[in-house]
Amino acid sequence: MIVFDASGSMAGNLGQGIMTEKPRIFEVRRALSRVLPSITQYRKVGLITYGPGPYRQCNVHLDLKPIADAAEPIMTVVSGLNPAGKTPLTEAVEQAANVLDHRRKPGVVVLLTDGEETCNGDPCALGKKLTATSSNLTVHVIGFQMKNFTWTGEASVLDVKCLAKETGGLYISAQNEEDLVKAFQQTLGCPIMSDLDSRRFLADKSSGSVGGP
Repeated sequence: MIVFDASGSMAGNLGQGIMTEKPRIFEVRRALSRVLPSITQYRKVGLITYGPGPYRQCNVHLDLKPIADAAEPIMTVVSGLNPAGKTPLTEAVEQAANVLDHRRKPGVVVLLTDGEETCNGDPCALGKKLTATSSNLTVHVIGFQMKNFTWTGEASVLDVKCLAKETGGLYISAQNEEDLVKAFQQTLGCPIMSDLDSRRFLADKSSGSVGGP
């Protein structure tokens, strides 16, 4: 599952201390559009967004349960997002875990965020809870220019780093589109498969039995 930040800060146009022509969400959209077509050929992917909708509300939306060939429907949602709300990233990750049936099945959640939790959640505590209750759930975190868009600076980075660490995931810092592309490839991508594994995967895909993030 991709957990995508559409909070109000993603509508800003300040990146790395420099004013840009496009809002910050634009770089994330472009990065995803470059990565998803190849990734979704080989694994099911779903989408949860947090932050879109009414201004300064704690909105979490399940936009798409994991499906094969999800690039187009995911990009349709992401392209239409209007960043405005707060950052309930803890609730969003927990909802993603539940969609993946984490108590019974392994799964991967990839959280994209540009700021700290702002809806009274505790990312680190959630990481510990998921580790204690999950079959095998990994949460990777991609922090997009985190220190530029948080009230608490380094403390906010430590919270989401803890979420990743507790679940055996990665924390990857991204500053621009190229960093985002590499981060999405690293967290969403499958290990290289043999020809036999690939054929088995495609056969499973056609029968609807393939799992994914």
